[in-house]
Amino acid sequence: MAESESLETVTEHERILQEIESTDTACVGPTLRSVYDDQPNAHKRFMEKLDARIRNHDREIEKMCNFHHQGFVDAITELLKVRADAEKLMGQVSDTNRRLQDAGREVTAQTEEVIRCRIQQRNMATTVEKLQLCIPVLEMYSKLKEQLESKRYYSALKTMEQLENIYIPRVSQYRFCQIMAETLPKLREEIKEISMSDLKDFLESIRKHSDKIGETAMRQAQQHRTFNSAVQKQVTLSCAKPLYGLNSRTPLNHNGLSAEATDEEEMDEEVLTAQDLVDFSPVYRCLHIYTVLGDRETFENYYRKQRKKQARLVLQPQSNMHETVEGYRKYFNQIVGFFVVEDHILHATQGLVTRAFTDELWNMALSKIIAVLRTHSILYAVHFIDLDYSLCCLLTVIALVRDQYNETLLKKWALVFRDIFEQDNYSPIPVENEEEYKSVVSRFPFHDAEIEKQQFPKKLPMSQSVPQIYAQVKEFIYASLKFSESLHRSSTEIDDMLRKSTNLLLTRTLSSCLQNLIKKPHIGLTELVQIIINTTHLEHACKYLEDFITNITNVSPETVHTTRLYGLSTFKDARHAAEGEIYTKLNQKIDEFIQLADYEWGMSESDGRASGYLMDLINFLRSTFQVFTHLPGKVAQTACMSACKHLATSLMQMLLDTELKQISMGAIQQFNLDVMQCELFASSEPVPGFQGDTLQLAFIDLRQLLDLFMVWDWSTYLADYGQPTSKYLRVNPSTALALLEKMKDTSKKNNIFSQFRKNDRDKQKLIETVVKQLRSLVNGMSQHS
Repeated sequence: MAESESLETVTEHERILQEIESTDTACVGPTLRSVYDDQPNAHKRFMEKLDARIRNHDREIEKMCNFHHQGFVDAITELLKVRADAEKLMGQVSDTNRRLQDAGREVTAQTEEVIRCRIQQRNMATTVEKLQLCIPVLEMYSKLKEQLESKRYYSALKTMEQLENIYIPRVSQYRFCQIMAETLPKLREEIKEISMSDLKDFLESIRKHSDKIGETAMRQAQQHRTFNSAVQKQVTLSCAKPLYGLNSRTPLNHNGLSAEATDEEEMDEEVLTAQDLVDFSPVYRCLHIYTVLGDRETFENYYRKQRKKQARLVLQPQSNMHETVEGYRKYFNQIVGFFVVEDHILHATQGLVTRAFTDELWNMALSKIIAVLRTHSILYAVHFIDLDYSLCCLLTVIALVRDQYNETLLKKWALVFRDIFEQDNYSPIPVENEEEYKSVVSRFPFHDAEIEKQQFPKKLPMSQSVPQIYAQVKEFIYASLKFSESLHRSSTEIDDMLRKSTNLLLTRTLSSCLQNLIKKPHIGLTELVQIIINTTHLEHACKYLEDFITNITNVSPETVHTTRLYGLSTFKDARHAAEGEIYTKLNQKIDEFIQLADYEWGMSESDGRASGYLMDLINFLRSTFQVFTHLPGKVAQTACMSACKHLATSLMQMLLDTELKQISMGAIQQFNLDVMQCELFASSEPVPGFQGDTLQLAFIDLRQLLDLFMVWDWSTYLADYGQPTSKYLRVNPSTALALLEKMKDTSKKNNIFSQFRKNDRDKQKLIETVVKQLRSLVNGMSQHS
């Protein structure tokens, strides 16, 4: 039993020793504690075991040291040998370090100087950058001051808006910008006060001289119509000078009247118009200023209030008015002058006065005039005949209002047409079923037997803008009819007025919108094709518009004086413009592809396939000409021929470019492959209707030139030159010479004729001979010309 315990103790001590040898120092404590926790006197046996293990390790260490002793001695010996060399090396390193430090002092000084200069440079760049941000602000503020000094207040307000919203926020951290921002509201108030002062001067001038304006309008009307002719006939003033306008060619005084208005002798010789007498710019300027400042309502209320006061003063007759005809004349002159000015303001500005406001003034004036005439009815009857020209003037004013109303309608419909064109998708109208088809046909007179035979769903050739335009033209006719009927004209006169106004809508308004649309950058080839198709259908619809006018006026179109609609010329001009734009855009697109060409002009041999840019160009042309199938045949053919000619010319220019100095035969072969693709495209009949090889002839000059160089057939070319049966009739000697010069020997390694110099001197001489003969042909042509 004791032996068993002893054996276990020995085994346990072995385990503890192994743990002590293999365990980290921090964990030795618990291991040793286990020795003392076991049987009594176990630690003594453990110590004996530990001493034995130590002695065993000492013997192993001694053996190891004895084994490596000689190597250690040898190493010490070697170290002693290199001590002197190490001391010498240390001295050399110290000396080198000292000399390096001495040499680096100047470099250090220069480096510090460079750092200082770069800091200065950075500061200067920062300063320049900040100044560049500040300069536009100062320039705009200087511009604002100039505008204020020149009294261009509306422009000054726009400049202020740009300063506040764009320029000042960029440099708002600077004090001078803060001062500017604080100054701008004060400047706005000054502008408001100045413009309001100008408006007050204008109103005062109009009040004082309204009788002169009315007299001028009535005198002019009297020269064209008498009272009886006005009752019996339509008032026609197509050749008359307008009563008023926006701008005057006559110099104006500070009070708003022209200098000529004070010269009575000139008044006797020439009748001035209200346009010559009135400068409306203060009203427009003040209206624009208050609109920009967001206070338009205040201005409108002030203007209407002042004009209403002036209306009451104008309608108040003089106490002795009834004593003379001149009193009545002056009274009516003031009234007519007042409403001439007000009518102009109504139509020349948007919303400053309204039709309801003018109607209110007119009703007030009418009731006041009736009351005045009733009061003095006897004298009015006596002098009635002397006032006939005043009544005639009222009819004349109505005629002028009618013309102005038509102009207003035309401006309104110009915006309508513009919106329709902007919203159009320029694609054929899809119809899914019979109901949708009838809906379109009900809005636009469309009839096509082929399309009607097609099954649903199908597409109508025009885009959605066509029925919208047609409907808007009819709306315009209705608006003109409503106004014309209010003038109590005969049916024939109304029919004539409707046709003339519709002609103006087509030939001026719609035509202008179409021309502007065609020139817009975002209108591409597909859109231009659709525009041409649209104009064709709109042209056909003109006949139905004439029938529409005939139905609502009940005037036979066979009447001698019936005006015809000019839709044919209007839409024909638009089509021609669109066709020209198609040719231009198509050529521009070809140029874009040509710019992608990247020939390696010195290649030894071709790639064996056409260039990528050219294949992309041909694919583009194919897809484009498929869209052209909806165009008239001649237009599509002209576009195709124009594109091919432009492509051929561009390729020839690329080949003969003066900046291109050298071309290898491999490059010529590659270029020939590209031209062959062009010829294949031309022969594939991308647009039907060409006879024979007409389209291929666009590339005939290139083909003959390339064949001459590919075959190297100079003997035939020179022998047959000038003969109509020549194989290379389209090759100009100067063109051939220019290309051959690019292929001559220029002493470059990759030159095409390098092998000639080595292998065949005779061929080199032949080339020189060809060059000389070509030059003689070119010189002969120049002398002959």
